[in-house]
Amino acid sequence: MSASTGSYGIFILRKNDVLMHRILIVFAVAGGVLIGVFSAAQRYADNSAIPRYCADTDGVIERVGLILTRKNPVGAGAKRPFIVAAKLIFLVPQHEDETVAAYQTRLHRQMSDLCRRP
Repeated sequence: MSASTGSYGIFILRKNDVLMHRILIVFAVAGGVLIGVFSAAQRYADNSAIPRYCADTDGVIERVGLILTRKNPVGAGAKRPFIVAAKLIFLVPQHEDETVAAYQTRLHRQMSDLCRRP
């Protein structure tokens, strides 16, 4: 009787092993997909989105400062340049406890490095 119970226990263990392997495979595939999506987003930001700002780096950085310091930075002017600057704030976020001037300096340095790349 113990032999049949023992073999039944081994069968259950093997079933659990197969189930665990399947779960691990699902987690590995999901992790791989997430890593792929995040690396593609970073590559897009570095190669496509951020270099768009190279034509008017100083103007964009000035508008970033206005967005961060004024209640109504646009005023009666065109909104599109401020929308572009707001996208840059999203792509390169301000660090916690970082002053606006320090953020603009870091942003200018990062933009200079990216815009010099071929």
